Amino acid sequence: MSRTLIDIHVLQTVPPSNLNRDDTGSPKTATYGGVRRSRVSSQAWKRSTRVDFDSRLDRSELGTRTKRVVELLAEEITTRAPELGSRATELANETVKAIGIEVKIPKDETVPQSGYLLFLSRRQIQNLAGAAIEAAEADDVKKALKDAKVKELADREHSVDIALFGRMVADQADINVDAAAQVAHAISVHPVETEFDYYTAVDDRNQDHETGAGMIGTVEFNSSTLYRYATVDVNRLADNLGDTTAVRRAVEAFLESFVRSMPSGKQNTFANRTLPEAVVVLVRDSQPINLVGAFENPVRESERSGRVKRAADALREEAQEIERAYGERPLDGWVTRVGDDTANLDELGANVSLTDMVTRLGELVETRVGERS
Repeated sequence: MSRTLIDIHVLQTVPPSNLNRDDTGSPKTATYGGVRRSRVSSQAWKRSTRVDFDSRLDRSELGTRTKRVVELLAEEITTRAPELGSRATELANETVKAIGIEVKIPKDETVPQSGYLLFLSRRQIQNLAGAAIEAAEADDVKKALKDAKVKELADREHSVDIALFGRMVADQADINVDAAAQVAHAISVHPVETEFDYYTAVDDRNQDHETGAGMIGTVEFNSSTLYRYATVDVNRLADNLGDTTAVRRAVEAFLESFVRSMPSGKQNTFANRTLPEAVVVLVRDSQPINLVGAFENPVRESERSGRVKRAADALREEAQEIERAYGERPLDGWVTRVGDDTANLDELGANVSLTDMVTRLGELVETRVGERS
């Protein structure tokens, strides 16, 4: 059976910023190629991608991840059957337990919660609420919920974000969803050093009596050109969603949201929002290929060229060497880029706008998924 794999490579320069902090407030870093690099965790960029979905997809196509699943389900029951409002929490609680998920009431709370974040699609919430409403009329609610096969209802009609990023249910592993998308930790293509911003703030109502600052502090930051990578297994996405149109919409939304989104850490302090200098999408049928090896030798700027040009040249060379050495020729490829420094990337694919890239990728995916089915 033919495979369709989408590799997304991004070069993006970020000015002084602290996109993703560790437990001490410092920008996250990693050692690669023997030097310290700036790092943004995959979880941080997946979260920002999911948040960006809200502007590209209808809420009905998305899920909710929460421990307050009983509360969420009770709200849906109440909305659909107001006469059950007084029983909604009880019915929701029994429904969640019928799925096999353990819930308990935390300290200082009144409604049971799951012990971990549970990811449910909008359609799954609606279907479970419907089963609970029907079960409310039965003499034995627990038996009615069992007969309604609520566990199966929680494992059908997955949302786009569940299909892409997966779902782990600790209590019921058989309703786990394998993620169709993988996102690498973004790292800088060059060495970085953490810097410190020393700041002061004036007390507006105490300027006559105090000549110094009302508050003093420091904020850590760095600046970097990042290499970002993600891959989508279209076959797995099709298995999770079961619909060709939904698969195309998911792929298009993921590509645009992954490219345009950015973690919001310290955004108000640094106003560091940028768009990538270059996006390269390569479609393969063998395996996903992360091209981070291009930057194992850290990029160094020179008098004639900055980091972006050298990074773009290194990325192109790595892709071409992989193709030469392993015969890994992509099925298709597109490049969206800014400026002359990234011009050599055009050797990897057709130079198009991001809008055209999204559309062309969607068309290719729709064709290949249709052939598979």
